[in-house]
Amino acid sequence: MALIPSSNKTAEEKKAEKKAAQDDVLLREIDDAVRQEEFAELAKTYGRPLLALLVVGLLAFGGYLFWDSRQEAAMEAQSEALVGALDQLQAGNLDSADQRAAAIADESDGAVRASALMLRAGVALQQGKADEAADLFGQVAASEDSPAAVRDLAKIRQIAATYDKRSPDEVIALLKPLTVPGNAYFGSAGELVAMAYLEKGERKQAGTLFGEIAKSDDVPESLRSRARQMAGLLGVDAIEDVDEFLEEQQIGDSAEAPAPTE
Repeated sequence: MALIPSSNKTAEEKKAEKKAAQDDVLLREIDDAVRQEEFAELAKTYGRPLLALLVVGLLAFGGYLFWDSRQEAAMEAQSEALVGALDQLQAGNLDSADQRAAAIADESDGAVRASALMLRAGVALQQGKADEAADLFGQVAASEDSPAAVRDLAKIRQIAATYDKRSPDEVIALLKPLTVPGNAYFGSAGELVAMAYLEKGERKQAGTLFGEIAKSDDVPESLRSRARQMAGLLGVDAIEDVDEFLEEQQIGDSAEAPAPTE
């Protein structure tokens, strides 16, 4: 038969343990009360400012979402209007296209405004209004809100529209920074600068630049062909691979040749 262990603790020891347990419970209750009081004091002191900050943050975030949605809606509307102006241009309704593009330019900024002004300048060129077109191109070229690539294109188109009224030195000074192989507009700017060199009688510089254009793979083939011919006339060999060039010419000739009739 198993023996029940007997406790060796005295009554005083048991009483002390009970008191210690009671004290521990009391301390925990006091600690909880103190924490609640601290939180209450913190909420009382900082509750309203924190709540106000939270409300302001939510309002700001909501305002941003509203602004972003309005901006997106405005961009969509402007894009649709620009497409409408382009449709009018393609249909040959130049006056209608110009009026629509003018309204877009007045109500927008940045890339949208630049596109609308470029469209208006194109219409002016088709109408034979070179000076008006040059002024519109100049507005885009001088606008810091326009993308850099669009500004460069506008500058080239502006100078091309008024080339006959500019001195060769002016054309070279304005466009020479763009006549760097690899530049997106190397071919277009380079051709104008090379022609300006030729007008100044600087045949070597003109021939060298025409040769570089002809050898650039980034330049459209039609422009490369013109540059190759000009370089040849100026005594510059712009053909790197004769066999490849002859093969390309044969392919081009065969593609353009009419089909034989029976």
